[in-house]
Amino acid sequence: MDGAGNYDSGDDYVVEFLGYRFSFNAEDFEQRVTAAAVKLGLLGGNELDDDETADLVELVERDAIEEPRSSLGRYLVRHWENVSLVEGESLVYWLRKLVFRGAWLDHRVKEGRLEVAWDDEATDFAYRDPQGDRALLELAPVPSWHELQFRR
Repeated sequence: MDGAGNYDSGDDYVVEFLGYRFSFNAEDFEQRVTAAAVKLGLLGGNELDDDETADLVELVERDAIEEPRSSLGRYLVRHWENVSLVEGESLVYWLRKLVFRGAWLDHRVKEGRLEVAWDDEATDFAYRDPQGDRALLELAPVPSWHELQFRR
């Protein structure tokens, strides 16, 4: 990231979000997109084949899937009217938001501006200000696509 806060792990994918321009290598972007879909409940796990990953990445990168390659892609295209918005929340927006949130947090950890700590209560990792006394930083909750989850 440069001083403007733009994340860069490669140049395979370049996506703008909320005024930031983030560049990712293919593996980084694919892993982040898949993790975001799991966090939202769209997927039950992160075990995707290459075609499923390509469809999900295309959706996040281009806002649509032109020609689905997989059953996941066909599911998303066929059910787009129901899947695209849940309680007024956009699937593509939230996938992108989680990809960027993760990259931003990772960069802040790398810079020493945040520390990662295990939260026993939440049974998940949390972020803490390394300067000391401030409480663990809480991430805003995310909407859920569990009821519309893709199943093979």
